[in-house]
Amino acid sequence: MTGGAVAARDISHIVDTAHAMADAAGAAILPHFRQRALDVENKDGTGFDPVTAADRAAEAAMRQVLAERRPDDAILGEEEAATPGTSGLTWVIDPIDGTRGFVSGTPTWGVLVALSDAAGVRFGLIDQPYVGERFWGGFGSARWRGPRDAGALGTRATGSLSEATLMTTFPEVGSADERAAFERVAGGVRLVRYGLDCYAYALLALGQIDLVIEAGLNPYDIQAPIGVIEAAGGVVTDWDGAPAHRGGRALAAANPTLHAAALERLRGV
Repeated sequence: MTGGAVAARDISHIVDTAHAMADAAGAAILPHFRQRALDVENKDGTGFDPVTAADRAAEAAMRQVLAERRPDDAILGEEEAATPGTSGLTWVIDPIDGTRGFVSGTPTWGVLVALSDAAGVRFGLIDQPYVGERFWGGFGSARWRGPRDAGALGTRATGSLSEATLMTTFPEVGSADERAAFERVAGGVRLVRYGLDCYAYALLALGQIDLVIEAGLNPYDIQAPIGVIEAAGGVVTDWDGAPAHRGGRALAAANPTLHAAALERLRGV
């Protein structure tokens, strides 16, 4: 990502564009969801990393919105090659985060939209179009809306691991060493739950859980959650306490105190 600051006059247009991208992606995805004839391809010859027509159609729809509204910005997405830009801003998009859940019929996948510059993530949006929930944050605001309610996002003030709820997508987390590090944290919390992909990060920003720990992430997996969670008052770093926007290992926490306690256990201190 090249350098560049976001002008105040540009913020409203950026936020409106992010919402338009999520709307376009949802419209492209929903006709495919829970269809028994869904065509699923495997991108991983040694495991199962699915991609569907819905993934590709959604990313194409999101890119079309950017072509019309913000053609000077760069794009980094999961399904198509990166597109360079001249503005110093990069849209980092995942049309369906949680495709394994999508092909299984669970409503825990989501559309991810982030805007970054050389300093990191400036804005993030997590959308679950099937249940009608959207979470977004950046530029001094953190909001959500759903079919029954809407309001400000805010993370919890949980002060100790023994009171915390921890989530991750895969029980195996990553390598054997990464699994062992995760277990050091999991062994000290009140509750551990699995399998929600990006929806877990949304729940953290909403104040429903306290920690998300994952490994093996790409930038398009984590940048939107970073934007939402940090705007809601949380902390997101890698497992060494450094910025996590380039992917890899991520530790998301509701507050600095809880983040420090989890980071200590991840490091084996």
